[in-house]
Amino acid sequence: MSAAVAMVSQTQLPPEIQLAQRLAGNEQVTRDRAVRKLRKYIVARTQRATGSFTHDELLKVWKGLFYCMWMQDKPLLQEELGRTISQLVHAFQTTETQHLFLQTFWQTMNREWAGIDRLRLDKFYMLMRMVLNESLKAVRTRGWEEKQVEQLLELLITEILHPSSQAPNGVKSHFIEIFLEELTKVGAKELTADQNLQFIDPFCKIAACTKDSLVLHNIARGIFETIVEQAPFAIEDLMNEMDAQDGEDEASDGDGESLEGSIRRTDLEKGKGTGDDEDSAGPVLQFDYEAVANRLFEVASRQSTPSQNRKRLYKVIQKLQDLAGGTFPEDDIPEKTYRHLLEGRRERKMRRHSLKSRSKNKRRRTGGEGEEEASSPDLGSGTERKRSQKRVSPSVARAESGGQSRVHKKRKPRQGGRRGRR
Repeated sequence: MSAAVAMVSQTQLPPEIQLAQRLAGNEQVTRDRAVRKLRKYIVARTQRATGSFTHDELLKVWKGLFYCMWMQDKPLLQEELGRTISQLVHAFQTTETQHLFLQTFWQTMNREWAGIDRLRLDKFYMLMRMVLNESLKAVRTRGWEEKQVEQLLELLITEILHPSSQAPNGVKSHFIEIFLEELTKVGAKELTADQNLQFIDPFCKIAACTKDSLVLHNIARGIFETIVEQAPFAIEDLMNEMDAQDGEDEASDGDGESLEGSIRRTDLEKGKGTGDDEDSAGPVLQFDYEAVANRLFEVASRQSTPSQNRKRLYKVIQKLQDLAGGTFPEDDIPEKTYRHLLEGRRERKMRRHSLKSRSKNKRRRTGGEGEEEASSPDLGSGTERKRSQKRVSPSVARAESGGQSRVHKKRKPRQGGRRGRR
């Protein structure tokens, strides 16, 4: 009789509680089945015009998902489960329910963080990274609309970094550490310097007003100084793009087929397009360093900014202003890397000279002296400079000119940096 009563009471429970109980079950088969059912339930419920979730309902769902992750032991299965859980954000059919799902995730992490033992920290660091990544992808699917970006940033700052937030130091520190890394993965190929300034603007405000010295240090180090350190790689991206355009122009100038084949072979020899270039970290976020410096100075110079915050931010502002003027922090760059980059720069110049020589020889064989004379002026000095000035800011152009070979080899972004420090 008692079993029948228990069965009846179970069926009377709201679907969210039933799913949460199954998500936290002891058997992996039960948990996996509950995750699949949860996704279908989210899609079906949010497709209806009147369908939505309340804040409390999603808190119950996330409690079940939290313990579902807690129960998963094997690293590969943890990664697969983390990806499945984080991608649930795309099952919600409206922006409002997506944001509520993300808000309750960070609230759950804040609430449960103190109870996570040392052996389980890594899996939840990974889950936070994956959820942030999918959050940014959700904004990307809407074309990086300014309003969508603002809403996501407001949610993240409110729940994690705002002075009234309940987030523990571990959550704050990890979020700051991974923010630019995940933004780079999702949007580096598409986002402009102005859009990237919008993404870091909330960090400017928090850095100016926070009374938490740890938050100030982490933002200065994990956001602003990271931008400074990545500047050479960002500029190298621009130069590589210009080199590619120059190669296309030269390839189409008289000897298209043979020159294109030469460029393609050269790229393959360097490992481009083959996945073998281990040192390539992919695109880097582009910033207008003068605009970032101006924005930081605006918030740091306010009377309400604590003196220690102002002093810390002024140091960063000076570095950004140096970058805007074409001065790079070469002292921080290993000599071996710098020498390798100089050699790579010379190699690009030699390749460009070789391509031009082949083009001239081809014209000499096929087009006669008149055509050779018409093509004899050095296009590399004037045309390339004009194209560079159109695509690169004046400060970048100054850094590239005047014999300053200050473009540095790309590096891989830090992966799970907090793990190595525990």
